[in-house]
Amino acid sequence: MKHKNNNFSACLLLVFAFTSLQAFSQNFTKQDSLRGSITPERAWWDLTHYHLDITVDPSEKTIAGSNTIQYRVVKKGQQTLQIDLQPPLQMTKAVQDGAELEIVHEGNAHFIQLKKRQRLGETYSVQVFYEGKPKVAKRPPWDGGITWSKDDNGLPFIASSCQGLGASVWWPCKDHMYDEVDSMKISVNVPKNLMNVSNGRLVKVEEKDNDTKTYHWNVVNPINNYGVNINIGDYVHFGEKYAGENGELDMDYYVLRDNLDKAKKQFKDATRTMEAFEHWFGPYPFYEDSYKLVEAPYLGMEHQSSVTYGNGYKNGYRGRDLSRTGWGMKFDFIIIHESGHEWFANNITNIDIADMWIHESFTAYSENLFLNYFYGKQASAEYVIGTRSSVANDRPIIGIYDVNHEGSGDMYYKGANMLHTIRQLIDDDAKWRSILRGLNKDFYHQTVNTQQIESYISEKSGIDLSAVFDQYLRTTDIPALRYKKDGNTFAFRWENSIATFDMPVRVAINGEFVWIAPTTDWQTKKMKDTVSTIQLDPNFYVTLKEGK
Repeated sequence: MKHKNNNFSACLLLVFAFTSLQAFSQNFTKQDSLRGSITPERAWWDLTHYHLDITVDPSEKTIAGSNTIQYRVVKKGQQTLQIDLQPPLQMTKAVQDGAELEIVHEGNAHFIQLKKRQRLGETYSVQVFYEGKPKVAKRPPWDGGITWSKDDNGLPFIASSCQGLGASVWWPCKDHMYDEVDSMKISVNVPKNLMNVSNGRLVKVEEKDNDTKTYHWNVVNPINNYGVNINIGDYVHFGEKYAGENGELDMDYYVLRDNLDKAKKQFKDATRTMEAFEHWFGPYPFYEDSYKLVEAPYLGMEHQSSVTYGNGYKNGYRGRDLSRTGWGMKFDFIIIHESGHEWFANNITNIDIADMWIHESFTAYSENLFLNYFYGKQASAEYVIGTRSSVANDRPIIGIYDVNHEGSGDMYYKGANMLHTIRQLIDDDAKWRSILRGLNKDFYHQTVNTQQIESYISEKSGIDLSAVFDQYLRTTDIPALRYKKDGNTFAFRWENSIATFDMPVRVAINGEFVWIAPTTDWQTKKMKDTVSTIQLDPNFYVTLKEGK
């Protein structure tokens, strides 16, 4: 996986002291560091391939099997390999070249002591065996694990969801976002009256003598850990071909048997989504692995090439318009939002979960770009502005590094409104579209950090946006444009902002829109006529205050 970049190590050094202090103040544990940092036992090897081979027993609610982990040595002198698996699952054995290896268990982290000398540049594999009852999802997808439910006919309906919590809640892996495996095979054995749907393409179905079937799925593109999934149920399949930017794209849909008719109607939003997002973001990033929409027993999730859906076959978010403008009822929220993650989360992936805004801000913003494509610019603006009512401003959008700690949920709609504001600052929709497409081209199949994204947008726009990013990502304050008017004189400055905040903004003076460039110091502007009214362009995510 292309996770290496020249700025990454330098950025880690710059934030180390600050984030260490944050972590100490919030009482993070060694387990948090083992989960969230690039430990020495992770850093020396680079993932190349997984083969996850498991049996799922719905009656016992157990998973058992193995993951064969193939890797390349990128740093010499190491003989210990960290693999993650969360209890109550148990790692029972690790084998390399037929020899069983010692495992030192430390909570969620398991340190495999390798016997064979690990030579720089060489590729090796370790097969890790595990079994048990995985954590049951309490509130999927937010508090994930495995959902064990039944459909209306009483048949098992099972799915995984693990963003944030980590893929190691249900399978053993290198559970850190910085290193995506280059390719993967997923083999899942289930009762013969059920089907398993996972990522990539179905290459084979094996019928076993014990009334089970094994479904073999193959993923040829890099994939992040939490994007790997299992979906088990009484599925039926339908599909279509989409003529996309990179040729013919297979679009496959798996739904519960009784929901086929509803799905054929509702899933028309899938090709509409592909059309809009290929326009804004560039080609769908995983043509080789196809696109799937799979019904799940929870709301939905952005599993790569296997997007899960549980929105009840309704428009909006469970039938509600999150923007309260009416525009949110023009599309099925889960199809649009979770599919948008194929570009931001699955194609471009954050290195550290502290930077998860890269996933969620751009994807929340994609909702209004979908509206822009089909219903026009005004509709999209009204929608994203309407979502501001969901912003809590409780804590910064960027989380704490190296301890698997994400930032505020405001990464969704505060982040989306930050991006909408940046679109206004660029004031050139062709250039803005080229930046969005350029991100997906230049960071294609890569893991990235916040600084890379910030620098890219500033460079390509020709505008230093560092103060804008600092304000919206790293503080909880929404800038206030304070103004005074006296005859034909208009005075203004930024308040409730960082000291360096210097973002230009568009205001209407006496009904005529003009650009002004406030700083945190008072500035004045002379007008031809007496200043009677001041109005703010609502597309900027700031407030307006008079006086003082």
